[in-house]
Amino acid sequence: MSKTLGKIIQIVGVVVDVEFPRDVKLPAIYDALHVKNGKETLVLEVAQHLDEHTVRTIALSSTDGLARGAEVVATGAPISVPVGTETQGRMFNVVGEAIDEKPQPKGKTAPIHRPAPDLSEQSNKTEILETGIKVVDLIAPLAKGGKAGLFAGAGVGKTVLITELINNIAKFHSGNSVFAGVGERTREGNDLYYEMEEAGVLDKTSLVFGQMNEPPGARLRVALSGLAMAEAFRDEGKDVLLFIDNIYRYTQAGAEVSALLGRLPSAVGYQPNLQQEMGALQERITSTKKGSITSVQAVYVPADDLTDPAPATTFAHLDATIVMNRALTEIGIYPAVDVLDSSSNSLDPEIVGEEHYRVAREVQRVLQQYKELQDIIAILGMEELSDDQKQIVARARRIQRFLAQPFHVAEKFTGNPGVYVKLEDTIRDAADILAGKYDDKPESWFYMVQGTLADQVARDAESAKQPEAKKD
Repeated sequence: MSKTLGKIIQIVGVVVDVEFPRDVKLPAIYDALHVKNGKETLVLEVAQHLDEHTVRTIALSSTDGLARGAEVVATGAPISVPVGTETQGRMFNVVGEAIDEKPQPKGKTAPIHRPAPDLSEQSNKTEILETGIKVVDLIAPLAKGGKAGLFAGAGVGKTVLITELINNIAKFHSGNSVFAGVGERTREGNDLYYEMEEAGVLDKTSLVFGQMNEPPGARLRVALSGLAMAEAFRDEGKDVLLFIDNIYRYTQAGAEVSALLGRLPSAVGYQPNLQQEMGALQERITSTKKGSITSVQAVYVPADDLTDPAPATTFAHLDATIVMNRALTEIGIYPAVDVLDSSSNSLDPEIVGEEHYRVAREVQRVLQQYKELQDIIAILGMEELSDDQKQIVARARRIQRFLAQPFHVAEKFTGNPGVYVKLEDTIRDAADILAGKYDDKPESWFYMVQGTLADQVARDAESAKQPEAKKD
């Protein structure tokens, strides 16, 4: 079959116009075009048909050195990326090229653009996925095949929480994971690769990156590249986790591409098709009767404003929202998950059981009362509170510290060994704190506990015996 050849007639940054002969059919929207740029092959994606023989494309890597008149080859298909077991333990860019200095996989590939599964193919079972992170499992439980968002401003700990989730799922559930790094720091991608290699979980994870130093086209499409890899695992009957860090950068890249293509901006400068673009990605992240995709997405919140169109549009697609609060990092509570703002559709007695639901709601009630009393405490001090109010404050502060947890992925920074806490242990310990079983213990006793509170009591008993043994 003869190749369809065109030539570049205009280059404006990453927007490249390509003219084709009048007697050939134009490449379809989203088709990939290839052009030689020195030793590299640059991939262009068709975005618009300008007239009967000219297309406007977005370059997926740098156009430095590209010249008008260069020959362009139409591939006749969208961008395709490697899929299947060959991608595990490997790192790719947006167009599926290996970037870990290992050979390019020669197996199956899949297009990054495809429709969402029909409703008849989708599964409606609800099953909870235990993460081993106390505050997530108790307050915002993740449903297998659901979508969870991590909402936070800059530097509050989104990436650390996502990395811990990958670690726990790989180690304790033997699950397949796909990580899509969308517009984040290259250093973080590098650190993540070596951390996962060190933790022994890399061989269960496929990584795909379009980082913040890359053109907007790459950042816009890399989430779809990761999703194509996850869909392939799901269609093989596997349960897969898809991590996207950061979904806000996907929106931001869409706004940049939209402006480059000359579309009029919408509210706050975002692209006019923001909801359609977000829906095209999110509707594909679903469970079918063959397997499931459970997605955890970090969502950067610009200026900590949850009403910004980008995070607000993301909210509509999520089953669970995990909101991280900078005020908690200031008092040393990590992960800094806000128990009052976080929620999950799965926190329902019919799904999680009566006991879990009751304890979670009671934790939220106590922390809400503590929040309401904080103004009184700040102005008048603790002495002006009634005995009942003092008890609520004491238990709320204990709960707050109990929900702090040492992470495996932060061990080398904190020196504290990470812990995985079973859901039943979290529920039991939280219920015991609320019931006053540990009212005699100081607040610091609950902070960064290694394991369960019963383990902590046993350690206390052991250390109490040691001085006695020395006296003898």
